[in-house]
Amino acid sequence: MVSELHAPALGEVVDLVRGTTYRSALLGQPGPVLLGLASIQRNGGFRDGSLKTYGGDSAAKLLLAPGDLYVSLKDVTQSADLLGAIARVPSSVASGRLTQDTVKLQFKDGNYPHILLYWTLRTPQYRAYCRSHATGTTNLGLPREDFLAYRLPAPTSDTLSLATILEALDNRIELNRRMSETLEAMARALFKSWFVDFDPVRAKATGHDPDLPNEIADLFPSHLVDSELGEIPEGWEVATLADFADLNPETWTKQTRPTEIRYVDLSSTKWGRIETVTVYTEADAPSRAQRVLRPGDTIVGIVRPGNGSYALISEGGLTGSTGFAVLRPRTIECTEIVYLAATSADNIEALAHLADGGAYPAIRPEAVAGTRTVRPTDDVLARFSSITRPIIGEIARSERESRTLSALRDALLPKLISGELQVAGAKTYAEGGQR
Repeated sequence: MVSELHAPALGEVVDLVRGTTYRSALLGQPGPVLLGLASIQRNGGFRDGSLKTYGGDSAAKLLLAPGDLYVSLKDVTQSADLLGAIARVPSSVASGRLTQDTVKLQFKDGNYPHILLYWTLRTPQYRAYCRSHATGTTNLGLPREDFLAYRLPAPTSDTLSLATILEALDNRIELNRRMSETLEAMARALFKSWFVDFDPVRAKATGHDPDLPNEIADLFPSHLVDSELGEIPEGWEVATLADFADLNPETWTKQTRPTEIRYVDLSSTKWGRIETVTVYTEADAPSRAQRVLRPGDTIVGIVRPGNGSYALISEGGLTGSTGFAVLRPRTIECTEIVYLAATSADNIEALAHLADGGAYPAIRPEAVAGTRTVRPTDDVLARFSSITRPIIGEIARSERESRTLSALRDALLPKLISGELQVAGAKTYAEGGQR
């Protein structure tokens, strides 16, 4: 039993359950979600961007349920960002399966608070410990005995309260993420209905109700005509995104480069979310920090485009990597159609197929600007923008709030080990960050 005064080693609290290999031919078949390296965020946390199910046999000991904790004792990069990183199975994953790269933390007696262990293994002190005990050169490893020797903080009222605050911040970030996903799905569904499937036009062409207010339904024609893209609404044109937006319109020069660079790179931009904005001085900024980003710009990663490094810029003062193609809409009404067309699932897949370069597959920025779409009438374009702009705006607001909360969480994390911040101070700190 762990007392309030005892700071136990991990090995006193948990046993490790090792994962096993799996048959790649059975990926995507019904079964548990594979919980490998790709399911863990850098430095800890669950990552849900590219989950795959597994239809093969899975022993009971390999299966995880919502709330279970698992870690990676390996990393295939020199940064060691995943070495020892912890993740927690979310409620959205009914069943998960370990891989050869992950291990489950099996609590021995249940007396040490799970929440405190989880957040301790998210602290920078623990991450530094993992890096200092890494073995190997190309593929890094964290020895089992070193992992189990790491000492956890005693479960005092202060450490438990701080862990509870960190949990609340993370829950709010997760709520924002789910809300943003729902809102984006709504905007994408409308884009597909109007500009891909042409549902209102097809309904009118067959004498059916397009299920839209009359003032919107009247904006759509009643016939489809042949085009090089196939059938499109009468009066609309075949176009590319270059007809709606300018490509890479601004780059910093020595004269215009700001003294502080708020940098957005490909690794921190995933599936419509900018997870981190890194601040550099002009002298320390990466050489790729060149693209001037303005509110309304769409950015699409051109290196490994299938990774989904895209976003819609909603705030000023940002600088993007030259690894992005930047599309700046020529009018405000073009903002939403440019973003949704450039980043549709079909287009991201098409761009991924165009990428070449072997170990560094990439496309030219012009490939993004050359994305083919349709150009509706100005009235339809304006109405679509007026409907989707508030939706996209709410997504942007949630993402900005989440970045603020993430920064607050990361500022509080070291205090869990150092004890520098008492509970009352932590609560005040957290409340200030959520205003």
